[in-house]
Amino acid sequence: MKLDKVIATRPNKTVYRDGDLAIKVFERDYSKADILNEALNHARVEETDIRIPKLIEVGMIDGKWAIVTDFIEGKTLAQLMEENPGKKQEYLEMFVDLQLSIHREKAPMLNKLKDKMNRKISATHFDATTRYDLHMRLESMPKHDKVCHGDFNPSNVIITADGTPYVIDWAHVTQGNASADAARTYLLFWLSGDVKTADEYLNLFCKRSDTPKQYVQKWLPIVAASQSVKGKPEEKELLSRWVQVVDYE
Repeated sequence: MKLDKVIATRPNKTVYRDGDLAIKVFERDYSKADILNEALNHARVEETDIRIPKLIEVGMIDGKWAIVTDFIEGKTLAQLMEENPGKKQEYLEMFVDLQLSIHREKAPMLNKLKDKMNRKISATHFDATTRYDLHMRLESMPKHDKVCHGDFNPSNVIITADGTPYVIDWAHVTQGNASADAARTYLLFWLSGDVKTADEYLNLFCKRSDTPKQYVQKWLPIVAASQSVKGKPEEKELLSRWVQVVDYE
């Protein structure tokens, strides 16, 4: 495989294109367990009706672990929104409808969202009282088994030339409550500095799914705590503010 055409760079990983293949190469110190879990998650989602690149293989290239999938030719929704601001509403509606179609799917072998969130809360830097409140809030939320992408943002949606959408990056997928997934998407818009789109997204998601906005907002302290575990200094203050908001009820 040729690793001479970089198509994306992320912390601790680089994605290359070699013909019809996309090759995600991880740094040597990246957790082997996390890499294999990502590949397993991808394979499990591939068994649903969600349109995703096909997993080709998992192996090592020059001593580094790599995940190889089909390469999907197209532009991300993030690119299209930036290039065509007049069509932003149309793209946002496509984005929400795609997320709702994901939530209609089931994949019983995926890890449970609540289990993952409980582990993340326990690993945060927040004091014991705050962690207790977050655990109790999480426990009170209804248990569902819908496929939840876990990092659903316009950069992870590729639109082909004929308008077909594909969803990529399934490292964080779980089965659980769709409103938790929506809360995370809302938070990702906030963290990118696009508060206006965050609000437009949440209003549209709640309208399309007939979900009370207050119900999605109840998840925000939980998903903010989960995000804080990544330890990004530039996000710390904002996430801490979200975690302390406990009075949406």
